[in-house]
Formats: sequence, C-alpha cells, structure tokens
Amino acid sequence: MIKSLYIRIVLVFLTIIIVGLVSSLLIGLVLFQKDLNQTGQNDMVAAGKEIARLIARDKPVDRKLFMESMTRLTSYPFQLVDETGVMELYGFDNREAAVTIRPESIRMVLEGKHYRSSKNEDDTFIGVPLDSGGKRYALFVQSSSKNESTIFRLLFTILLLVLVLGCLGILISARYIVKPLKTMTTATKRLAKGNFDVELTLKRKDELGILAQSINEMAIELKQLEQMRQDFVSNVSHEIQSPLTAISGFAKVLMNDKLILGHDRVKYLGYIVSESKRLSRLSDNLLQLASLESEHHPFKAARFNLDEQIRQVVVACEPLWSSKRIDMDLALSAALPISADYDQLHQVWVNLIGNSIKFTPEGGKVRIEMAGNNHLVTVTVHDSGCGISEEQQARIFERFYKADRSRNRSNEGNGLGLAIVKKIVDLHGGTIEVSSIIGQGTAVTINLPAE
Repeated sequence: MIKSLYIRIVLVFLTIIIVGLVSSLLIGLVLFQKDLNQTGQNDMVAAGKEIARLIARDKPVDRKLFMESMTRLTSYPFQLVDETGVMELYGFDNREAAVTIRPESIRMVLEGKHYRSSKNEDDTFIGVPLDSGGKRYALFVQSSSKNESTIFRLLFTILLLVLVLGCLGILISARYIVKPLKTMTTATKRLAKGNFDVELTLKRKDELGILAQSINEMAIELKQLEQMRQDFVSNVSHEIQSPLTAISGFAKVLMNDKLILGHDRVKYLGYIVSESKRLSRLSDNLLQLASLESEHHPFKAARFNLDEQIRQVVVACEPLWSSKRIDMDLALSAALPISADYDQLHQVWVNLIGNSIKFTPEGGKVRIEMAGNNHLVTVTVHDSGCGISEEQQARIFERFYKADRSRNRSNEGNGLGLAIVKKIVDLHGGTIEVSSIIGQGTAVTINLPAE
C-alpha cells in the first residue's frame, strides 16, 4: 500500500500523462488517418506520373536499371505489370512485401486510368499508366514501410521525450507541493503535543499558503486558550486556597483548648462559617458561569416590567446602602415591559447594584436610570466611587479579574460577578458598556432589546 503522498502524486500524474498521450495518439491517428492516406497517395501519384513522364521522354535503354534508380531516389517500391500480366518488382526486400493487386485494378490502369487504393484495402498504393518501348504498363507505387517506420519512430521518440520531461516536471512540482505539507504536518504534531510556539513562514498565495496562515492563527488562539486555562486554574486555586487556609487555621485553633478562651470560640466559628459561605459563593458562580456558557442552559423568556424588577432588587439591598448612608436615586420609566429571562436579569441587577454599593464610600450616591421604547431598553447604574482606569476597564469582564485592589475593601469578591453579567447580557442579545473617571465614579450601561 502506497502511503507517501509524494509517490501518490507522481504516480497519478504519470498515469494521467501516459493515458493522455496514448489516447491522444490513437485519437489523432483515427481522426487524421484519411488525411494521411490522401497525402501519401498524392505524393505517390506525383512520383508515379514523374517516372512515367521521364520514361516517355528519355526512353531509357535499360528500363530496369532506371526503375531501380527511381526506387532508391523516391524510397517507394514499384510494381510494373504489362498487358500479359507479367509483373516486375523494384525496391522490395522480398516478394512477400509486395501488395496483392486485384486484376480489375490492373486492367483499369492498363486502360489509361489512375487508381488509388480504398480504405477497405490493407495497404496504401496507387496505379498510373506507363508507356515504354511501344508497350503499355501499369505502374503501381506502394507506400514505403521505411518511411512509415521512420514516422512512427519519430512519434514514439517525441512521446518518450514528453514522458521523460513530464516526469521530471512532476517530480519537481510534486516536491514543491508535498514539502510545505510535511512542514505543516510537523507543525500540527507540535501543536498536538502542547507546543504552541509554532509559526509557518510559507510565502504563498495559494490554498497551501491560506492553510499555513490558518495554522498560524490556530496556534495563536490555542496559545491564548492555554494561557487562559492556566490563568483560570491559578485564579481558582488562589480563590479557593485563601478561605481554605483560613478555615484550616481557625479549626486548628479551636481544636486546642489551651490556645483559645471560651468566649472567643463563637467568634472563630463565625469566621469559619463566613469563609465557608465565600467558598460556596465561588462554587455557585463557577457553576452558573459554566452553565451560561454551555449550549444547554435553560432560557425561560417571560414578559414583565423591568422597572419593578429593579426596584425589588434595590429594596432587597437596602440594608447594604442604608448602613453606608448612600443616597439611592432611581430614575426609572414607569411600566416599561420587556421580554427576557426574569431570573437571569435579576442576577444582573443584583451584581451591578451590589458592586456600586460596595465601591461607593459612605455618604456617596448611586443613581439608576432607565429609558427605552418598544425596541430597546437602556439601564445605567452610576456610582460615586473611586473609579476605574481605562486600562482596567478593558478587562473588568474577564474571569477573576479584579480592578484596583483599593476598590475591593471587603475582599469578598471573586472576580466572577461582571463576567456573569456580561454573559447574561450577551445571551439576551444586548450590549454592556463601562465609562469611568478616577476619583469621580463609574457608570455601567446595559442595552437590551425589548423583545
């Protein structure tokens, strides 16, 4: 079994060339056989007439010697038949090489007519009348096997040269095709082993060049995905390790009665419960984000008033913003209906409003605005917090990314809240934008289709 693509290409091209040349030769012979016979007969007729003219004019003494000279000169073999049927052969190596001429053909020529062999006859020959020494002869000129063999040798030599040169061209061109494929195969093997530092430098504009460029782009994307995977594992490990370390430390302290007083036991147990809840929130957020990114996450569309949902979330968060004496300002369009997944959008407002309250200092202000029409609804959440730099704004929707650590005073966030918000908004066909000025606050704007 031939496994090498290089050998396969060469064999396929060779087969095509051989079949094509042989087929072309056979088709050409079939198509031009009549023309070739016609041309050959015309030449033989011209030679026969010229011989008859020379004999009639010069009246050679030795006709046989003259005919042998004409045979060598024209390369055609001759048959000379007199009125009694006596046949003389000139230019034949043996009598078997002479064609068999029917008597009616001989009689036609002796009567002064010209004769051409038909396609039904096996050989090509012509007949012309010839007068010599007061007698009438029938001169038959037969096609020369030497000429035919020369023509065929020429044709086969040309075919052989075309085949050899074609083979050389195929060997070179096949190598030109297969070599970049081998390079790309090596590159894909490196990618399969996890080595994403692959760059193919094929400066070609054809399909192979496009494929090489696709492999380069794939290597870059795989490298980015691998970096994201490593960052994800690192971030998850970090987020889990911190509460686990705290829980383990407090548990060890509680196990030793000599290191802790009775009234401190409840406080340490509270720390353990708090860190356990933090782990639970991280687990819930990871599961929710994974579910949102899957193709099978349930989407339950319902029609409801968005302003009422936002008011409910604000009321639920009242203990948080009241304890910080935050001025909560609502500017919501009344009874603005929307068709969306109620639970998912509820999670969006909980995360956004929760972040605004968390990062707004005491005595600050949070303003929620909503406006829209029958096609688009826009919700903007402003806060008067410390703001986010432009560099950080481009990354705040990444998993586990936390903006300026100074904003994360409570250390309870895990960097998944805005990633969940972004995914939910995308699932609803909406957009989310962030604008912020350091020291003046942040505004998050969400645009959602009404239906």
